[in-house]
Order: sequence, then C-alpha cells, then structure tokens
Amino acid sequence: MAVTRGFLGRRPADSARVPPGQYLTRDFPVLSAGPTPYTRLDTWDFTVRGLVNRPVSWLWQEFQELPHEKFTVDIHCVTKWTKLDTTWSGVSLDTLLDAAPTQASHAVAFCDGGYTTNVPLADLRGGKAWVVDEYDGRPLDPEHGGPARLLVPHLYFWKSAKWIRGLELRAADQPGFWEMFGYHNYGDPWKEQRYQGD
Repeated sequence: MAVTRGFLGRRPADSARVPPGQYLTRDFPVLSAGPTPYTRLDTWDFTVRGLVNRPVSWLWQEFQELPHEKFTVDIHCVTKWTKLDTTWSGVSLDTLLDAAPTQASHAVAFCDGGYTTNVPLADLRGGKAWVVDEYDGRPLDPEHGGPARLLVPHLYFWKSAKWIRGLELRAADQPGFWEMFGYHNYGDPWKEQRYQGD
C-alpha cells in the first residue's frame, strides 16, 4: 500500500460524528493499493453493465451534462482517520442507475488500475452515493481518485473507489479487491467492520 502526505498528527475523536476507534484529521491522507493512474478525459467513460437490459455508458462530456449535486459529508477511513465536512460535487447514483433498470441486488465498482469493490445496490440508491468529479470546489486530483471516484460516505472509504469507470450489476454479491484480502465485506464504520469477523 502506498501512503503519502496527510498524516500530520492526531486529534482526539471528540465528536458524536466520529465513529468508534476513529480520530479526526484536518488533512486528506492519500492511500492507494498501487500507482496512481492518470486518465485523459477524452478516453474516460462510465459504464453500467451486467444484469441490465443493455449496458449504458457516458463519455466525460456527457457525464458533465448530467445533473450535478454539491454536498457536504463526513468520511471515515479504515486506517482510523475521519475527516468532517468534506465538500464534493458529482452525479447521484440514482441518476445513473435509473438509466439502467435492473433486478440486481449488488454492484461491483471497477476502476482504472484494476481496483474493484463490492457494494449492495441498496447502499448506492436513495441519495446515499455519488460519482464525484470535484472536491472542495476544484476538479478531483488524481491522487484522490480523479477524474472521478465513487463516494459512499456512510461506509469505510475503501468502498468509495478511486478512478471509477463503472458498475457491474449482479444478482449475487462478489467480493472486491480488499474484501478478498480480508477486509470486511460491508464496512460500516459505526460497527467498526474493518476486517472479516468484525
């Protein structure tokens, strides 16, 4: 795992918004399972495929024309840092999934660099998840997952897959990259579901 800037000290978890076992950080640590991909916008697309009548894709410009939401959420990393009041802009997964009707119960996010992670479809609907392309009013840096990443803030941050390129919709669950290496299959920070057996 590559660990870069961001670990400049810990503040005690003194807020009701901080899950058990977490500490607050003002920084935005960068952790990745491999090298950072740098994807040109003229080659980027986002695809919903799998258990759908037909796959649906958006090129970068088409994605930019979809309704974007600006919102502020807290994020929680499995390595125990929590960052409060992070501001993002992106497209709700409700918008993207509405374009691809499905009977699926689960999704696997797939990304540049080969990373995958699994999320129940119910956790991507109902205003709970986005594909984001801006952080703090600026285009999302590649180190933080740009040009676009999944954001599922109610789960540990490894579920918010960086460099996302699409979702594979499935009738059954399929563990992703970290889940196959012993991370918890669901990853609820309030239940401290970091690793299998938690």
